[in-house]
Amino acid sequence: MSWIPGGTFVMGGNDELAKQDELPLHQVTVSGFWMDVHEVTNAEFEKFVNETNYITTAEIKPDWEELKLQVPPGTPKPPDSILVAGSVIFEKDFYANGLPVWNWVPGANWKNPLGPDSDIIGKDNHPVVHVSWDDVNAYAEWIGKRLPTEAEWEFAARGGLDATSSQREIRIAQANTWQGSFPYKNTESDGFFYTAPVKTFEANRFGLYDMSGNVWEWVSDWYRPDYYSDSEGSTNPIGPDSSYDPEEPNVPKKVIRGGSFLCHDSYCAGYRPSARMRSSPDTGLLHTGFRLVKDYSPNEG
Repeated sequence: MSWIPGGTFVMGGNDELAKQDELPLHQVTVSGFWMDVHEVTNAEFEKFVNETNYITTAEIKPDWEELKLQVPPGTPKPPDSILVAGSVIFEKDFYANGLPVWNWVPGANWKNPLGPDSDIIGKDNHPVVHVSWDDVNAYAEWIGKRLPTEAEWEFAARGGLDATSSQREIRIAQANTWQGSFPYKNTESDGFFYTAPVKTFEANRFGLYDMSGNVWEWVSDWYRPDYYSDSEGSTNPIGPDSSYDPEEPNVPKKVIRGGSFLCHDSYCAGYRPSARMRSSPDTGLLHTGFRLVKDYSPNEG
């Protein structure tokens, strides 16, 4: 872990790529904390599973009674052939209307990231994926850490730089993002189509790797697009009490940060420190992982 000294900074986006939920710019103060220098890896998560016999969300058959709460009233029950354990994958060899698309794959999970015929052999040092917010918190409790807040995550990602300079500090070639024309062609000029081993690219000024690209990272906060209007001048903000996503008002969402191997300027530009995305707590995806933080002084222990 790396010690993040804390401080006051301007949070939010102020360049031409900033979206409405990154505004307004507002001043926030965070206390010091320790943060994982890289995303939690397959090997680290496997140790947790082996010691606890934990079963991830993606390995459990979906409960239609719970799913009904997240869809519009009157939505018919999907066939039993769809209500099976699995996860969603962006498949470079699966096309619809000439474009690669996300595809629900039964049997996809953290051990089989591209489906039941895949595995993570030789990928111990890649970030674990297909983990839900619930899975992440189970791991955090086991190891004695916690998820960062949005404010802590953005402060750490900026590496001590202000809102203007940090937006462009990470050049695309210095992170695992989409190279080429999204979603038509990924030239893989950075060396990867999917995840890269952690610490492949240069660390930021706080010694943190892959705060831009590779995989999106869960944080602790609920998502609301208008939350920043209420947090000016706050100290150690923990986010709103509840979630609201106008695009899916029935689905509570948690925030994810940092972008992934799929991010491109023409799509989400999620590799920027201020970029925000969201996902339901029970969702695991091929491009979503996490890192954790811990509260104590660098002079302790």
